[in-house]
Amino acid sequence: MARALALAEQAIGLTDPNPRVGCVIVGADGQLLGQGHTQAAGQAHAEVMALRDAQAQGRDVRGATVYVTLEPCAHHGRTPPCCDALAAAGVGRVVIALGDPNPLVGGQGTARLRAAGVVAELIPPDHPLAVGAAELNIGFLSRMRTGLPFVRMKVAASLDGRTALSNGVSQWITGPDARRDGHAWRRRAGAVLTGIGTAREDNPRLDVREVPTAIQPRRVLIDSRLELSPEARLLDPPGQLLIYHALPEPGERGRALQDRGAELVSIADPRGKVDLSAALRDLGARGVNELHIEAGYKLNGSLLRTGLVNELLVYLAPVLMGEGGGMADLGTLTALEQAPRYRIVDTALLGGDLRLRLRPGAV
Repeated sequence: MARALALAEQAIGLTDPNPRVGCVIVGADGQLLGQGHTQAAGQAHAEVMALRDAQAQGRDVRGATVYVTLEPCAHHGRTPPCCDALAAAGVGRVVIALGDPNPLVGGQGTARLRAAGVVAELIPPDHPLAVGAAELNIGFLSRMRTGLPFVRMKVAASLDGRTALSNGVSQWITGPDARRDGHAWRRRAGAVLTGIGTAREDNPRLDVREVPTAIQPRRVLIDSRLELSPEARLLDPPGQLLIYHALPEPGERGRALQDRGAELVSIADPRGKVDLSAALRDLGARGVNELHIEAGYKLNGSLLRTGLVNELLVYLAPVLMGEGGGMADLGTLTALEQAPRYRIVDTALLGGDLRLRLRPGAV
């Protein structure tokens, strides 16, 4: 199963909106017969890749044990059901790391394997490999269970919590190792979101450049009044830009952005701003599993106040910057009990910088 999980990790940046799955087939004598991971959406799943691998090597999988990181699918989507493929191949046992919460599967894959005479079992949910499989597909699980993507907010800051100098300069607070790691987290995401303030001040591309990737995440902009310049780099390849705004009609400015290929979606709240909760739900409906946020302190604060940010990815550089932009505008707090609390999931030293990964809730 550890080998299957390692294979599943190779599917990052490839399979969205499908989950990242690995599969290993082992003979009764412990011989590795076949292995594979899920391919791009619409192509073969992990189980089929492993069966093909075994067939290409002339190895008989009848009676073999299959280790797979997610319950084999039981429905006809763009590919046939994997549970049927395994049963037809004559495997004897299937060990599964994680049940599939997709209502089109939801236990049916396991049930159909058993009905075909295959022993099918799930490892305990608290087993480290089951936990690893869940973490690898945390966005897919979130979208299947809640309709919302798993929202990860990335911030690069100084030791005194500044994300920019008072004159707006912010590049670069952290070093190349931290920036490369940030791009690896971008690669995990189905979409990368920012706000109009960052778009104007930094003119970012928000694509994945520092690490290899098979597909680029969708780029998303929160721009209530459609103030983005038609010359902005967000509109350049690769990929289309999705803009959430709050205007009743896009007008001339909106049409200029549409001419550059942007998709405009109006989702206004009663204050005339973009309804952020509705925007996140729309992204979930579009198949975004993980949403990666790289925005300024105002939008960060607004998103944090929705309560829908699942994880903070904070890069701290060993530097003091004095006055300047902060991480997030949470308004005025009058008691420590009002301050959001986070627990540290993990830490990493990246060159001279420190990365903290945090999730809501006390330790």
